[in-house]
Amino acid sequence: MNGLTPHTSFLGMLANATPTVLFVLSVLAAMSVGCWSIILVKIFTLTRAKREAARDYARFQKAESLRTAMQELGESRASPSFHVGRLAFAELVRMEEAPMPPVEKGRVTMDNIRRVLRQGVTEELGNLSKTLPFLATCANATPFIGLFGTVWGIMNSFHSIGLMQSAALAAVAPGISEALIATAIGLAVAIPAVIAYNFFLGYMQTIERELVNFAGAFLNRIQREVRWAPIPTSQEEAAQNAVGGA
Repeated sequence: MNGLTPHTSFLGMLANATPTVLFVLSVLAAMSVGCWSIILVKIFTLTRAKREAARDYARFQKAESLRTAMQELGESRASPSFHVGRLAFAELVRMEEAPMPPVEKGRVTMDNIRRVLRQGVTEELGNLSKTLPFLATCANATPFIGLFGTVWGIMNSFHSIGLMQSAALAAVAPGISEALIATAIGLAVAIPAVIAYNFFLGYMQTIERELVNFAGAFLNRIQREVRWAPIPTSQEEAAQNAVGGA
């Protein structure tokens, strides 16, 4: 055999497929385009976010002061660390201007900034993880969508057997092969989607760790540089300020 005949080629099988199977294949094709678009975009955005979060954490630690650190972070406004730090710094400025006793101001400020840092980290992770649920949906749903198309095609093949009153393999093989295409395409969509989803989850965990470290460093700088900020009275409280703030 030199290859598939026109009747058994991929395009030939599609031409002979039922409207239901064609609809299933169209849905799978659309989901495949969506998956690959997300994969290509996320490879770029998550790689950049991971690199910038690690770089900005190191830059923040080396800065001479909190204000200088924020100015340096402002050079890369797309960085997730900059957005988290900007929210916390804005809250710090507002609390500095609040007419409160220093002791009370320090306590309230640290509580507020912890909440703001936690909110900032959550918002950044939420923005970076947008469209990832679509990959998870495709990974879980496309095999079953393809299986539906296959079952429907096989049902039509058995119906044809009854009409032709012949169970010869030559009579039913084309219909069954057309039906199996749906399952094959469903798996072809699901496999890259699940691999990419798990890969991106690993990236998200790394970015989250960098942002949590940044939030802890931000709180540490406040306690070192802001005169009215409360000083931790124990190692346990210091650890809570550094880590629990994110």
